[in-house]
Amino acid sequence: MHKWLSQNKNKLTALTGLLIVMAFIFQWIFSNRTAANIFLFIASLIGGFPIAVSAIAALKVKVISIDLLVTIAIFGAFVIQEFEESAIVAFLFLFGAYLEHKTLSKTRLAIQNLVALSPETALRQNNQEEFEEISVEEVEEGDHLLVKTGDKVPVDGIVLSGLATINGASITGEPLPVSKAVDDQVFAGTIVEDGTIHMQAEKVGEDSTFGKIIALVEEAQDSKSPAERFIDRFAKYYTPAVLVLALIVFLFSRSISLAITILVLGCPGALVIGVPVSHVAGIGNGAKHGILFKGSDVIAKFSKVDTILFDKTGTLTYGNPEVTDSHYYLPDHDLVDRLLVSVEKESRHPLAQAILKHYQVSQSENILETTVIQGGGIMAKTHEHQILVGNPYLMKQYHITITEPMQKDINEMEQLGESLVLTAIDGSLALATGIRDQLRDGVKEDLQALKNMGVKNLILLSGDHQHSVDLVREELGLSEAYGNLLPADKAAFVKKRQSIGETVAFVGDGINDSPSLALADIGIAMGNGTDVAIETSDIVLMHSNFHRIPHALALAKATSRNMLENIIIALLVVVILLVSVFTSRAMNMAIGMFVHEASILVVILNAMRLIHFKNKQKLDTNQLFMNDLQVN
Repeated sequence: MHKWLSQNKNKLTALTGLLIVMAFIFQWIFSNRTAANIFLFIASLIGGFPIAVSAIAALKVKVISIDLLVTIAIFGAFVIQEFEESAIVAFLFLFGAYLEHKTLSKTRLAIQNLVALSPETALRQNNQEEFEEISVEEVEEGDHLLVKTGDKVPVDGIVLSGLATINGASITGEPLPVSKAVDDQVFAGTIVEDGTIHMQAEKVGEDSTFGKIIALVEEAQDSKSPAERFIDRFAKYYTPAVLVLALIVFLFSRSISLAITILVLGCPGALVIGVPVSHVAGIGNGAKHGILFKGSDVIAKFSKVDTILFDKTGTLTYGNPEVTDSHYYLPDHDLVDRLLVSVEKESRHPLAQAILKHYQVSQSENILETTVIQGGGIMAKTHEHQILVGNPYLMKQYHITITEPMQKDINEMEQLGESLVLTAIDGSLALATGIRDQLRDGVKEDLQALKNMGVKNLILLSGDHQHSVDLVREELGLSEAYGNLLPADKAAFVKKRQSIGETVAFVGDGINDSPSLALADIGIAMGNGTDVAIETSDIVLMHSNFHRIPHALALAKATSRNMLENIIIALLVVVILLVSVFTSRAMNMAIGMFVHEASILVVILNAMRLIHFKNKQKLDTNQLFMNDLQVN
C-alpha cells in the first residue's frame, strides 16, 4: 500500500484538484449543488486517503504527526457534511507535500550532477594484454586501465604511461584542463579532453575520491541541525497540544465546526518544512562551489565561529615550495644528495617534493626502513647508513651536533623566512637546506573578508621557526602567530582557545594537522580530496582552494539566518490564524488551510534563495583561480 501510494501520490493530488474544479464548475455555472457535493465527496475520499494512511503509519510507531491533525480535520468536516472544506483541506495539504518534494529534489541537484558524472564502463587489460570493456563496478585495485580522448577516468589511480589533458573541474575545481603524465594522480569522474593514458587503479567504488564526495554530500543533506532537532521535538509535543485545545474549545462552545477549524489552522506545515529546505539548499550551494559541508550541524557551528587557526604550508601558501639555499657539511655531495632524495621519495610532504625537484640524482639508494617522527621528520636506514631528514627538533632528539658555523647558516636562513630541512648521515649533520613557499595570491584579501564577517581572531600555527612565522603574520595582518609547534602543541592550542569560550575553526592540510582538525569546533581541510581530509574534517575545500573560505562562512551565516526567518514566518502564521479564529467571523477551515499552504510556499521560496547565494564581499573567483593555476 505504501509503495503504491508513493508511486501514485502526485496522481491522487492532481485528481483531487480536478474533482474540486469540476465541483465548482457544476455549482457556479450549472447551479447544480448536488453534483458539486458528489464531486467534493469523492475528492475528500481520494485526497484524504493517503493522508490518513500516513497518520496511521505514524501512530503505529507511537508518533502523533501533523498528518493526524489534518486527517481528523478532514474527517470532522466530512461528518458535518462540509465537503467543500474537507476536499480543499485535503488537496492543499497534498499539494504542499508535492511542493516540498519538488523543492528538495531541486536543491539536491548537486548530488544528481555528481552522480551523472560517474563513469559506467572502463577498458581493463586482460591476461592477453588486450583491453576489454567492463562495468566500472568490476574494476579492482591494481588493474591496468586504458583511458582515451573523450572518456571519463573510471577510478582513482596513477598514470603508468601516456600524456593527456584532463578536465577535472567537477572534482578538483580547476577551471582549466591540466596536463597529466607518468606518476601523476588522476581521479574518477574527470574527463580526458586530449590524449590517451595507461593507468593503474588505486581506489575503486566508494573508496574513490568521487565516491567519497558523493557520500559526503548525501550524508550532509541527510543530517540534522540543532534547529531541525528542535522542530522535531516541538512537533512531538505541539500536535497533542492542538488536539487538546480543539477538545477544550468543543467542550466549552459545543461547536464541532470551530473545533475542527482549530485543528486545521494549528497545522505547522511551514515550520516542519522550512528548516530542512534551508539546510538542503545551503548544502547544495556549497557543493556547487566546491565546499563540502558535513551536515547542517556544521553550518550552524561555523556561522558562529569567532576564531580561525591556520596551518601555513599548503594552507596560507600554495604548498609548492622551492629550494633556495643549500649548505653542505660533508665533502661527498653526491652521496648526500642521493641519500636525501632516497629518503624523501618515501614522503609526500610539500617540502619533500621541493627537494626531489631540486636535487636531481641518476640513481637512489635502497631504503630498508623508515620511521616517521611526528613533528620532526623521518629516520631511515640503508645497508650502510642511518639518515635523518627533518627539522632542528629531530636533530636534537638524536643528539646531532650543530657547530657554531652550522648554526650561523641556519640562523641566516631563518632570518630570510626559509623553512629548514636538515640532513644528518651516521650521526653527523651533512646538509642544511632552505626552502621557501609563496603565499597564495589574494589570501590577504580573503582574511580581511573574514574579519569583515565578524571573525575576531586569525591565528597562524606552524612547525616553522618563529621568525618565518612572524614574517607571514606581518605580511597578512594576522592577529597572532606561533612557530616551532608540534602537532600535539597545535591540538593543545585549540583546546586552550575553546576553554576560554571561543568557537574555533582550524584550517589545515588534513594530514599532519588531523588531531587539530578533529578537536576544533570546525575542522576545514585543504583537502585535494585526500582520505584524511574527508575523514577528519567538518568542511572540505576542493582543490585546496583557500579562496572558498569566505564564501563558506558567508553561506553558513546566510543559511542560519534563512532557517531562523522560516521559523519566525511559520510560527507567526500559526499564531495569527489561531487568534483570527476567535476574533474574525471571516476565518474558516478552507481559508486557514490556504493560508497555511501559502506560508509553506513562502518559506520554500525563501530557502531557494540560498541556491543562488553569492558572497558579496568575495573577489573575482575566476581571477583567483587563474592566479592559483599560474603558480601551480
